[in-house]
Amino acid sequence: MAEPLSFAAFEAVDIRVGTIADAQPFPEAKKPAVRLWVDFGAPLGVKTSSAQLTVHYSPDRLIGRQVLAVVNFAPRRIGPFTSEVLVLGVPDENGAVVLLRPDIKVPDGGRMY
Repeated sequence: MAEPLSFAAFEAVDIRVGTIADAQPFPEAKKPAVRLWVDFGAPLGVKTSSAQLTVHYSPDRLIGRQVLAVVNFAPRRIGPFTSEVLVLGVPDENGAVVLLRPDIKVPDGGRMY
């Protein structure tokens, strides 16, 4: 278990919902991954992410899916691609990523609280 966190520290993490607008294979990644373009609506717009989702998700089945992502991390260069947000997931029983998403469709850009 992680160390206790203050509520102010939690509030500093900006987690929002967005819809995957495009998803493409990322063969240049060190580990199997998918390049994502996630639409967070106005004013954030479309942000990019690289995610190791290949066990449970094919790129074509990701398009249109809502996801939760941290949108206020500094961009990170992953080979020839810049990842601007961290799409959130949890491990299945074998450690493969399972995406976090709302139970029902909600407006893109909504902040988690």
